[in-house]
Amino acid sequence: MRLHVGCAMWTHKPWQGRLLPHPLPPGERLRAYATWCNAVEGNTTFYATPARATVETWAGQTGPDFRFVVKLPKSITHERRLTGAEDEVRAFFDAIEPLGPRAHTLWIQLPGSFGPADAGVLGTFLARLPRSHRYGVEVRHRAFFDDPRAVRLLEAVLEGAGAEWIPFDTTVLFRSPPTSDAERDAWTKKPRVPLRAAALTDRPVVRYLGRDDQARTVEGWRHWVDTVAGWLREGRSPTVFVHTPDNADAPTLARLFHDEVRAEVPGVEPLPEPLSGRLGEQAKDEPLTLF
Repeated sequence: MRLHVGCAMWTHKPWQGRLLPHPLPPGERLRAYATWCNAVEGNTTFYATPARATVETWAGQTGPDFRFVVKLPKSITHERRLTGAEDEVRAFFDAIEPLGPRAHTLWIQLPGSFGPADAGVLGTFLARLPRSHRYGVEVRHRAFFDDPRAVRLLEAVLEGAGAEWIPFDTTVLFRSPPTSDAERDAWTKKPRVPLRAAALTDRPVVRYLGRDDQARTVEGWRHWVDTVAGWLREGRSPTVFVHTPDNADAPTLARLFHDEVRAEVPGVEPLPEPLSGRLGEQAKDEPLTLF
């Protein structure tokens, strides 16, 4: 029984020398992160399809059980809005092929203007994608959360394609006014939508955004601990990503979330021993290779 947890990135300046060794060459940063977490969001692919050689280095730094939830490029989802993007889709699938089973879910994040009237477009797009991958869809149009008919429509489209609905839980962020620069920035950029906590498949994916105050972040995820524990007992295999506005402690928070779920479901496999922030203080059973 395995719970996958991770962050929005695998390298972040506040982690250097504190949570992860520093300096590290680019080709070792993901390897070091993978001692802390066993999943990561592939947000960089939203801005451009990576070179296949770059993706090969990602695969080389992670084991086959590591999970990437890789976002489709915005040229497909936001600019072409899932139509007429066949060339971009083919290029994307060719680029990520080296990940193999590590490409756990291909993540289709849709713009806030993509609403119920576009559900047919989404259904057609999903039906044309290769069945060799799993897909998850994140929507931000308010009707998909407030209108029961729109909810049923989207669920029917996703279930018909075997795709998951990926929730982005920002409710804790918006529960009270921001108290830091990072929180104020997040208030202007993150979607303000109601909580959704229902899984459609056996591999649900959750994105949770807390606060820069760790105690408030932990308090805000209590319902997710119970929900994820319930999914594990049902035989599902969830992946949970923990964000905070500044992400300064995201790896330690992700591990804490894992610990809290494991306390409820003791059969969950433990995470690996993390590398120290100082070179020389590394995992006991797997020395870090710098070159």
